[in-house]
This record gives sequence, structure tokens and C-alpha cells, in this order.
Amino acid sequence: MNKNGLFATITTLLILCSAALPAQAAFPKNFDISENYYNVYGSPDLNATLIGDNQYSRGDTVTLNIEMMNKGTITGFEADKDVRFGESLDLVLQQTEMQYESQVTTAVGILATLKSDDPNIKVKSGAQQAGTLKQGKQSSSPTKFTVEINKNTSAGIYPLTLELAYQYQNNVQLGGDEYDTTTGIVTNKDVGIWYENKTQTQTIYIKVKEEPYFEVTNVTGDLYPDEGGVLRVTYKNTGEEPAKDVTVRLSAADPFSTTDDQAYLGTLNPGEEAVAVFDMDVDETATPKPYSLSSEILYEDADGHDQVSDTVKINVEVLPAKESLPGYQFGTGIVFMALAACFVIFRKKQKQE
Repeated sequence: MNKNGLFATITTLLILCSAALPAQAAFPKNFDISENYYNVYGSPDLNATLIGDNQYSRGDTVTLNIEMMNKGTITGFEADKDVRFGESLDLVLQQTEMQYESQVTTAVGILATLKSDDPNIKVKSGAQQAGTLKQGKQSSSPTKFTVEINKNTSAGIYPLTLELAYQYQNNVQLGGDEYDTTTGIVTNKDVGIWYENKTQTQTIYIKVKEEPYFEVTNVTGDLYPDEGGVLRVTYKNTGEEPAKDVTVRLSAADPFSTTDDQAYLGTLNPGEEAVAVFDMDVDETATPKPYSLSSEILYEDADGHDQVSDTVKINVEVLPAKESLPGYQFGTGIVFMALAACFVIFRKKQKQE
């Protein structure tokens, strides 16, 4: 194997092995296969920002757009090897190394992971590739994460941990055989680059808004096939803000129907309840079993804006049809009633005589 092939093999192994080493790992002895003219100090420094509004409603599933900027800086450098005037090869290699060393602040292969410690805030996305970011540059497109907010989440501010793992150039070595002053080419030039791993963590905050929130706490009413029935549904404002001019709108699906699909509840302060009453019809072919109806609440919020809640489910049940007497039994009953009436009249006449 020639020198260039050997160097390329060793350099590749160094870069691959660096992923398994801690951030401050020492250079292996076999890295010193060329000259090191400078030691440059610095590294990337990634700063993440959540784009757009960070306020959401409980029960939402949202996409967080996170933008990154590399604010890394070179804090200093020192010469590792003195070069004398007239040593043209070393002078050229020294200048070339400085060009490479300036890339110490570039974050390579960024892998972003978002985590939540609160069970009510779930990050549904896995780790996201965010590419490579040079010093002073901003990501060309945001890194996206899907977050699910439980409907029972309390209003407040919730921290999310963003982990940014990447590699950066820690050191460069150059070597070569000769420098041709005519062509400006270094023959058999070797470049060795050592990468180290780095992980940064940053906290991203999201806010669950204070607002009215509605739940069904009780449902009463006997519903039978082919009969109308009155359905009473109790709604409670379990949120943190009052709701004014509350109106419940019911969506009646088969086998239910109604001409009375709205109920006005007035103002519901936090913790207060009110009963919505609906006159329901049930189809005669309805199967006796539990059903679920959908409703939504129209209201005015604390800022005077009209709002519509998420769908609130109402669990109801169609009961078995009431049993009725067969025709012959019904007719027999009428005959007996008529005979009984005649007997009473006959007895009264006997007493009068």
C-alpha cells in the first residue's frame, strides 16, 4: 500500500472511531503522522429558537418549528511548530493548515432530540437530522417536532429539553514531500482531521393557555326505540377562565334525531355546572345499546372573542323497547272489562229493586 493509501485508511478510521470516544478524548499516537503547525481553540455553539407562538390549548397536537444558529467562536490559537524563513514547504503547509483550522467552529451532522419529563406533554417525533451548520449561519429550514398535549393538562409553562449532538473538527495535521514553486503544488500532500463529539442541551418552553374547558359530568334520560325522550346533559367548566353566553350545540346522528339541537346555559365560571335539555327522537329500528353523541360549546371568552370548543362526547343508551300486549290478549282484556262493567250495573239494579 502506498503512503497516500495508508494515510487515507488511517484518517478514515480516526474519523469513524471518534464517534465512540468522549468529547475530551486525547489524540491517539497514530494520529501524529503529519506535522501540526497550529493548535486552535474554539468550538461550535448552537442556539435554538422556537418559531412562532408558544401558547397552545389543552388537547392540541401541535408541530414545533425550531430554528438553529451557530454562534461558535475561535477563542485563540498558538503555533505548535516554528517555521523558519526559506522553508517553503513548511510555510505552504502552515498556511494551508490555518485554512482548515478555521473550520473548528462548524457543527457537523447535527442530530436533534426533543424530550419531555411531564407525562401530559408527549413528544411524538424521534431524533431529527439537522445537517451541518457553519459559524454565524442559521438553519435553512426549521427542525420539526410533533407534540401532543393531554386534554387534562393544567394551564402553565412546561419545559422541553432539546439535545443537539454533533461532531466538530478538533485538530488538523498536514504533511507533504516537496513544494514545487513553479506549479504551487505540494506533492503527496496529506491532510489528517480529528473530529470530536459534543452534545449541547437547551430548554424550550411551551405554554398551555388558561381558558374555559368543558366536560360532561352527568347524563340522564330514558330513550326507547320509536319513542321520544328527554335527554339531560350536565356540562362543567373545568378550565381556568369564565365562559359567557354558553350555548351547547348537539349533533344528532342515526338512530337519533331532534328539532331541538341547541341549549343555552348562560355564563359558566370555573368549576360551575349547568344542565342542557334536549328533546330526542329515536328511530323504531334502533338497536338497544350504548351510543355516543357529539356536542360542541359556543361561548364568549374573557377577551370578548367568540370561541367554539373541541368536540365533547355524550354517552347515551337506547333501552330495549317496552313490551306491549299481543292483539288477542288486548281484545280479551277489553271483553273482560266490559263484562265486569255489565256485572256492576246489574248488581246496582238488583239492589234498587
